[in-house]
Amino acid sequence: MNPIHFIISALLVTLPLSSSAQTKSWTADNGNGTYTNPLFYDEFSDPDIIRVGDDYYLAGTTMHSVPGVNILHSKDLVNWEQWSYCFDRFDFSEPAFSLKDGKEIYGQGVWAPAIRYHNGKFYVFTNINGKGLQVYTADDARGPWKHINMKGNIYDLSVLFDDDGKIYAIHGYGDVKCTELKPDLSEPIYETERIIIPEGTAVGEGHHIYKINDWYYLISTDYRPNGRTLCSRSKSIWGPYETITITADETFGYHAAPITQWKGRIVDNGTPFHIPEPDIHATAASNAHQGGIVSTPDGKWYALLMQDFHSIGRTVDLLPVTWKDGWPMIGLEGNLGRAPRTWLKPNNAVTTPHAPYERNENFNGKELGRIWQWNHNPEESMWSLSKGQLRLKTMPADQLMWARNTLTQRVIGPTSITTVKLDPRNLKDGDVAGLGNINVPCSWVGIVKNAKEAILQTYIQETNDTIVLATFKKGMMPKTVWLRFNGDFDNDKARYAYSTDGKNFTDAGPEMRLSYQLTTFQGSRTALFAFNQKGRQGGYALFDDFTVEETQADRSQNIPYNKTFRIINLATNRPAEATTHGVLHDTQAHNNGVLTHFRFVDKGEGKVLLQCEDGRYVMSAGFGIPGDVRMTKNENEAETFMYQDFLNREFMLMSFDKHTYMGKSPTTGSPYSMDYKGADPARKNGAVFRWEEVK
Repeated sequence: MNPIHFIISALLVTLPLSSSAQTKSWTADNGNGTYTNPLFYDEFSDPDIIRVGDDYYLAGTTMHSVPGVNILHSKDLVNWEQWSYCFDRFDFSEPAFSLKDGKEIYGQGVWAPAIRYHNGKFYVFTNINGKGLQVYTADDARGPWKHINMKGNIYDLSVLFDDDGKIYAIHGYGDVKCTELKPDLSEPIYETERIIIPEGTAVGEGHHIYKINDWYYLISTDYRPNGRTLCSRSKSIWGPYETITITADETFGYHAAPITQWKGRIVDNGTPFHIPEPDIHATAASNAHQGGIVSTPDGKWYALLMQDFHSIGRTVDLLPVTWKDGWPMIGLEGNLGRAPRTWLKPNNAVTTPHAPYERNENFNGKELGRIWQWNHNPEESMWSLSKGQLRLKTMPADQLMWARNTLTQRVIGPTSITTVKLDPRNLKDGDVAGLGNINVPCSWVGIVKNAKEAILQTYIQETNDTIVLATFKKGMMPKTVWLRFNGDFDNDKARYAYSTDGKNFTDAGPEMRLSYQLTTFQGSRTALFAFNQKGRQGGYALFDDFTVEETQADRSQNIPYNKTFRIINLATNRPAEATTHGVLHDTQAHNNGVLTHFRFVDKGEGKVLLQCEDGRYVMSAGFGIPGDVRMTKNENEAETFMYQDFLNREFMLMSFDKHTYMGKSPTTGSPYSMDYKGADPARKNGAVFRWEEVK
C-alpha cells in the first residue's frame, strides 16, 4: 500500500462515528478577542450585509438549491447564526426547477441577493433566471417571507431606498445602469433606466450601493483580468462617478483553484473531463472581492467580501475598512488595499464562539436541520423522516446529477470527514443509493441493487471509473453499511471509504481530484441520494447518524506558545537567524544553533513578541530602507506582532503598529525587513513562514 494511503486509512479507522462524535465546528472567533478569516470555511457566495441597531444580517446566493436565499444573523460580525431562508422551494411550475424531463437550473436559480431594511421591514431583492427580478419581504428576518415577482430584466443588483422616498436599483456589467422602482415594488419604472457608468471605466458587476454623508458610493467587482474591488462615488445617483480600486491581490496566500473543463453543460457518464494543474502564482478570483460594507454602532467600518476557496467554493472574509480622503479603503493605515487574515473583533458582544450551523444529523426530529438543502425542488411525497431515519424513495435518473430528492449540505474545510449509515435492504432492482459529492465532475460511494445481487461500489465521473468494492448475493445484504467522504479541500483532493461494522474502514477507490467550476457555480457538496437507473420507481434507502468531523476546527494550539522553534521561510526553505551583527537574516537549512531558536512572548489578543533563545528580541529599525528587522536586548523596544494563522504551522507576522509584515526577499540577499504588504498566492514572496519545533 502507498504510505500516504496507509496514513489516510489509519486516520479513517480511528475517528468516532456516533452522533456523540466531536462536534467542534469552524468559527472565525479565536476566543482571545481576535478572529481569523474566513468567517465560514464553507460556501457562502455573493454576501450582502446590513446593520439594524446592534444586529447584523447577511444574505447569500443559493443558486439551484432549496431552501433558497440564506439569511444569517450576528451581534459581532464574527459569530453568525442561521436564521431563515427566503423560501422553501421555487414556486414556479416549469420542470427545470424540479429537475424533471431532462431540464435543470444548475448554476442558475436565485443569486446575488441585496438585503435592505426600510421603515421597519426587511427586503431581499434578487434575480431568478428566466423569471426576472424578485423581492422577498418580512417584518422579521426570521420570516415568514412574502414573495413578489417584479419580473423586470434586472439582475446582479443593489437597491437604495433614498432619502426622498425613491427606490433605485443599480445593475449591469461594464455599462452600469440605474433604474427607479415603483414604490409598491410591483415593477421597475422602465423609462427611468439610464447608464450611469459607461463601459471602459473598469467597473464590473456585483454592485452594492450606499448613501453616506450625502455621497453615493457604489462598491463593485471587476474580473478583467482578475477579481478586484472598486468604489465609485458621486454627489448624484445619476453620476458622474469617479472610481478607484479599494482592494486588490488580497488572497491570504491562496492561489486560483483549478477549473473543471469539458464541453457541454450538465454531463452524462463518459463525458471527457479535464481538471488542469493549478497555477500557484495566479490570483483569478481567489482575491477578496465582491461584497458589501457596513458600519458598527461606534463608527467603525468593515467589508464582507467573498473569496474563491478552491473546492470549498466561495466563502466570506471580514475586512477592516479605513476611510481615506473620503474613500472606504480596505485594510489598515499603512497598508491600505490589503487586509489582515487575523484581526481584532469589532466588539465582545459574543463571549462563547459558535458556528452558524449544526452539521451532524441523527434525523430524530420532525424537520431537517437548516444546514440541509435539496438539489432542486424535492418531490415531497418521495421522502420522509420516520423512526429516527431519513427515507429516500427512488425515482428514475441516469446518474447522480439527475437524481431528484438528493439532500445536500456544503462541505466544511479545510479538512473534514463525513460519515453516514445506510440501510440498503429495501432497495429494488436498478436502485442506487449512497453518499456522494455534487460537483462537476461528481462522485459517489454506495449500493447498486439488481435482481440477483447488491454491489458496493464507487463511481468517479472525472475518469468514468467504477470500482467494485464488494458483492452481496441475494439475501446476504448487510443491515447497515457505513459510508465516508474524507476531504482535503484546500488541496482539492478527497477519498471515499466504507465499513460493514462501523469500526474498521477500507478505502473505497483512489484519491480523487476536486475542483471548482462555473456550471453549478458551487463548490463540493456532500449528498445523500437514492435513484433508479432502470427508469422506474423502485424501493427506498434509509439513512442515519450523519456526522461531520472537522479535523482542524480546534485552533487553540496553533500559536506555538511555550515552545522553542525555528522559523522556516517558505520562499527559501531556510531558517531565520538572529545574527551577532544585529540583523535578522537567514542561514543554511541544516543550521540549528541557538541563534536560529525562537519563542513567542504572549501579549494577549493574538499579539506576540518574538524572542531569540539568546535573550534578544526582534525589533523594527523604523523608517529606513529596506526597513531592517534588527535585534535588541530591551523588551520595551521589541516589535509587537499580530500572529496571522495560515494553519498547518504556517503563519505571517504583522506589525501591530505599522500593519505591514515581516519578510525577506528570496532573491536579493537582503536581510529581513518590515515592509511587506502581504502574502502572494504561492506563499513564496518571503513573508510566509512555517514554525518547526525544537525538541
